[in-house]
Amino acid sequence: MAEGFVERGFEEVRDGFARAQAEDPGAAQLCVYRRGRVVVDLWTGQDPESGKAWDAESLTVLMSVSKGMTATCVHLLVDRGQLDLEAPVREYWPEFAAAGKTEITVADLLSHRGGLSSFDAESAIGAQELTDWSRCVSALAAMTPLWQPGTAFYYHSLTWGYLAGELIRRVSGKSVGEFLAAEISEPLGLSLWIGLPEDQEHRVVPQFTRRHMPGVADVAAALTGMGVDLNDRLVRATLATLAARDEGLTLLNSRAGHEAEVPSGNGIGNARSLARMFAATIGEIDGIRLLTPEALDRARRPQTEGLEHPVPLNLMPRTNHFAHGYELTRPAQLLGAGAFGQVGNGGRIAMAHPESGVAVGYTCTNMIGDDTGGPDPRWLPWTDALRAALA
Repeated sequence: MAEGFVERGFEEVRDGFARAQAEDPGAAQLCVYRRGRVVVDLWTGQDPESGKAWDAESLTVLMSVSKGMTATCVHLLVDRGQLDLEAPVREYWPEFAAAGKTEITVADLLSHRGGLSSFDAESAIGAQELTDWSRCVSALAAMTPLWQPGTAFYYHSLTWGYLAGELIRRVSGKSVGEFLAAEISEPLGLSLWIGLPEDQEHRVVPQFTRRHMPGVADVAAALTGMGVDLNDRLVRATLATLAARDEGLTLLNSRAGHEAEVPSGNGIGNARSLARMFAATIGEIDGIRLLTPEALDRARRPQTEGLEHPVPLNLMPRTNHFAHGYELTRPAQLLGAGAFGQVGNGGRIAMAHPESGVAVGYTCTNMIGDDTGGPDPRWLPWTDALRAALA
């Protein structure tokens, strides 16, 4: 049974959420804003791993939903005229121009077109090294792109946060976690962090999974079956990233993983805060609007239409498309054309649909969903009900 609040007319959303979580051994939260006010605020389940209590104020790791938080920070700077999407990255980060990257634009980086989807396999950056900001940023600045920037796109699952986060640092003088806290979380009263303070650690409920997640050997076998050369530089880098991601799941359940700033994946928060932040990107919340209408239109403008994955990964299915940092594909599938947001590995999602004035945050502790595949089955009952309620 789901606990919490639903406004009249949204009862089916509550029932859909309850049905979706009925067979889930973990916990989940769902919050929906409509035109500036909360219309759904629900939570359910329990923590079978640590036995911690779970309610609306509990926190969990948000995985790649962290990219949506970071993208919002970037667009605040763009909106203020401090960052130009069409400018070369080197104008803000001179060291980045090395190794043939002089013409890569801010837009290329944000939209996963920059050819830096993984650290080079020879960089020896694994899960533990992901907490070393200087090492990761220096490796990317020195790196030769894995394909000709702008000609293809591929999801920058780990590297994107360092690329966007370093731009934020160079322009604002603050780390991405500091900028998020000062410009978004504190003004809006959010429980949302990249770099969790120690005094909030007791609120975090760990994530877990009981499904088989394809590992390096599985992906390598699949690529070999497609005729892909595993010695290709892009393939070796991609497999190294997959290995680091798998090891990183353990890191993200530790204090070390919570206190670091890894803006591709270690954001921590809850559904209430995600929905409130996205609501403030499309409208005013208690006197605060994060993005102007012009900035919002710019932020969600498609950037990967007509592009394929780079060779030889073009043989793999293309399952998502991006704007300037936000994902478009699955938010649009769930809420309708014009929706934007970000999915996180395991099933978290945060998104907004300006046309209906809706913003949504959903968190979970049981990692069922895949951040590069289709919709998590737990989303469908309540998103179907939400669309019906809005209609």
